[in-house]
Amino acid sequence: MKKLLPFLLLLPATVAAQDNDSWQNIASDYHRQMEAEGMVGSSLWLLHDGEVVAREHHGFADLESRRSVDENTIYHWASITKTFTAIAVMQLRDRGRLTLDDTVVHYLPELRRVHNPFGSMEAITIRHLLSHSAGFRNPTWPWGGDEPWHEFEPTEWSQLVAMMPYTEILFEPGSRYSYSNPGVIFLGRIIEQLSGDDFEVYIDKNILKPLGMHRSYFDITPYHLLPFRSNNYTVRSGSPVANGLDFDTGITAANGGLNAPLTDMARYLAFLSGSLDSSVANVVLKRSTLEEMWQPVVPVSEDGYGGDVREAGGWAPSMGLGFFVLEKDGRRVVGHTGDQKSFRLFFYLEPERKAAVIAAFNTVGRPAPDTDRLLSQLRERLLR
Repeated sequence: MKKLLPFLLLLPATVAAQDNDSWQNIASDYHRQMEAEGMVGSSLWLLHDGEVVAREHHGFADLESRRSVDENTIYHWASITKTFTAIAVMQLRDRGRLTLDDTVVHYLPELRRVHNPFGSMEAITIRHLLSHSAGFRNPTWPWGGDEPWHEFEPTEWSQLVAMMPYTEILFEPGSRYSYSNPGVIFLGRIIEQLSGDDFEVYIDKNILKPLGMHRSYFDITPYHLLPFRSNNYTVRSGSPVANGLDFDTGITAANGGLNAPLTDMARYLAFLSGSLDSSVANVVLKRSTLEEMWQPVVPVSEDGYGGDVREAGGWAPSMGLGFFVLEKDGRRVVGHTGDQKSFRLFFYLEPERKAAVIAAFNTVGRPAPDTDRLLSQLRERLLR
C-alpha cells in the first residue's frame, strides 16, 4: 500500500475543483495501487454539504462468491460506533435524564469494586468516560482472546462485573487521555439502564431510523442483507484468508458493533456536517450539542486516533466528547477511526466547510502494524 500515498496528496484538490478528468486520473491510480498491494476490497468517498462529490470502490466484498464492492456493500464500522454511543448519551443529557458530571457508580454500582489508588470511584464521571480520561485500561479483555475456542468478546454484563475486582484505575481521573474500550461499554450500560432498551435497540430507534439509516444494524446480519455484507481478510503468505462474514461483539456492542453501507454512513456525515433538514437533524441532536461534543477536553498524547498527526502535519489532537478533534491554524477537523477483525476504517469532517472523507478497507496484511502504519499515513495526507 505504500505506492498509494502519492495519489492521496491530490485528494483535497479534487474536492475544491470537482474536476471529472482529475478525479478519473486519481481513480485509475487508486485502483492500480490497491491491486498492486493486494487489497481485497475498499471504498473511498468524498462529501461536501451532505452530497457525495466523488466515490470509488475497489475489488471484492467477498472473494468466494466474487461479489464486487459497490455503494451497497455493508462494512463493519468498529470503533466508529463509539460516536453513536456518545450521541446517545448526549440525547439523554439533553432530555434531562443525566448530567455529564454525574458519578458513574450512581448508575453502575458494580464499579465500586474496581481498585482506584487515586481515591474514590465516586470521582469518575460520565464526562471522563466520554473523553477517555477516566483511567480504565484499553482492551476489554485483559487476557486471552487469541484461541479459536475463545469468545470473540464478552457476551454478558456479568463477565465484565466478574473482572471488576481485578481492574485498576491507571491514573488520576481527568488528568490525561488514554483510550479505553471498557469505559465506552459502561456508557452503553448506562444508556440501557436509563432507557429500558437494549443498547442496540436504543440506537436503532433514536439515531439510525430518524436519520434514514435503514440498512444499518448491529452484529449478525439480517438474512435480507447478507448479499451485501463484506467479508474481511488477513493476508498470510501472500494470500488473503477470509475471517468470516459475521461475528458477535456481545456486551461490547457500544464499542464497535455497527454495520452499515456507505450510503447510510453518508447520511450520518450529512447529519454531522449540518447538511440535513433541521426538522430531521434536531430530532437526533441539537446542533449546539454537537458543537459541544467537538470542543477539546483532554489533549491526545499517544496514538489513538490513527497516527501522530501532530508530528506529520502540525495538527494538535485532542479528545472531545466521543470524537477526536484536530486543530491547526484556526481550522478544526473532527472524526474517528475503526479497527476490528480485518476491517480498517475512518471518517473526518471539517464542520465549517461541510467537507468530509470516509474510507473503508476489508483487508489487513501481516504483520498487522505495517497495514495500520500505512493507513495512518493515508489519513495524515488526507488531512494535509
